[in-house]
Amino acid sequence: MKQEGQQLPVLEYLQRQLANTLGPDDTTSVRYPTRISQTLGFRLVAVGLGTATVELDADPELHGNQQGTVHGGLLCELADAAIGTAHSTLVGEGESFTSIDLKINFFRPVWKSTLRATAQPIQHGRTITHYTCDIVRDDGKVAATVISTIMTLRGPQAAGR
Repeated sequence: MKQEGQQLPVLEYLQRQLANTLGPDDTTSVRYPTRISQTLGFRLVAVGLGTATVELDADPELHGNQQGTVHGGLLCELADAAIGTAHSTLVGEGESFTSIDLKINFFRPVWKSTLRATAQPIQHGRTITHYTCDIVRDDGKVAATVISTIMTLRGPQAAGR
């Protein structure tokens, strides 16, 4: 059991956040929710070791492009948030991480829809982890699939991140 004032592992912190059982002094090593997630209205809806699901109520009135559909960059950011959250549950004390690459394939347009991005590792190594993330519309159809490579940073590389 945790004592007051101790820092929680990221996974435990996020699980408590989802269960609405975070105490007023509960902290973790990373910032949650992130500023960009707050700005864009992302919601964490599920988390496990190396996995995360993030939702967004997308609306072209707020998130639209020239064609009147939801901007693809928003889907990319949603997937990146899910992947980053998933990977944050794997990093240890004093470690950090950074994206090496991110590739998105768009399959269907999005208009007004609750989007659900679910990230999971394809391969997890000591330093490099590969993820896949499907973004699903509220009609159950996949709007986009993202693959990304994340590098875990340690020691001086992780300092200040």
